[in-house]
Amino acid sequence: MLLLRPPGVYAPQDDTWLLRQALRDAALARGARVLDLCTGTGVLAMAALQLGADEAVALDASPRAVLAARCNAWLHRLPLTVRRGDLADAVAEARGGRGFDVVLANPPYVPSPERELPRRGAAMCWDGGPDGRAVLDRLCACAPELLAPGGTLLMVHSELCGTRATLELLRAEGLKSSVVARTTIPFGPVLHSRAAWLEERGLITPGQRTEELVVIRADRP
Repeated sequence: MLLLRPPGVYAPQDDTWLLRQALRDAALARGARVLDLCTGTGVLAMAALQLGADEAVALDASPRAVLAARCNAWLHRLPLTVRRGDLADAVAEARGGRGFDVVLANPPYVPSPERELPRRGAAMCWDGGPDGRAVLDRLCACAPELLAPGGTLLMVHSELCGTRATLELLRAEGLKSSVVARTTIPFGPVLHSRAAWLEERGLITPGQRTEELVVIRADRP
């Protein structure tokens, strides 16, 4: 799929494609209402429309990402609604309607030496705080508000920020959750640059230069 991607917008890569495959495997019901959080180029929201979703809303905090997603939807002639916003805006969007049948999320999850999340620049796409969970924990907590009854959350992140923690938080919110896809990949440039710090924190073993990506599915009864 041809995609326009201005500088500073997250380039679709292994985590994107793993989540897209999980969406295909989930057998999206035709007519579903879909929310794509941290949409970037909009590729996952567009995939949902191509798979039969009736409505897809794409949110991103980056103005450049919003522009990219709108341009890509226009390029592919898909009726994608793109808005600038964060998790709080997503909750407000769900409360204003009936909730979403499917929520897709590829949030920032890379552990970062900086305690504060970046508010601009490319690092917004990946920095998730010292344990990588600054956004993940908030997403787990509000997942039931985002989902319509019977709705499904599909979220991708790295094992480095704690797969079990995500599963336990989602289950504590009353959602049935499990890992539905995995893949192991070499470190990219960001993790390579932080390898020594990750080793010091005990987040990776000495010499480790691969990570496992997981897609977690959570269903609201």
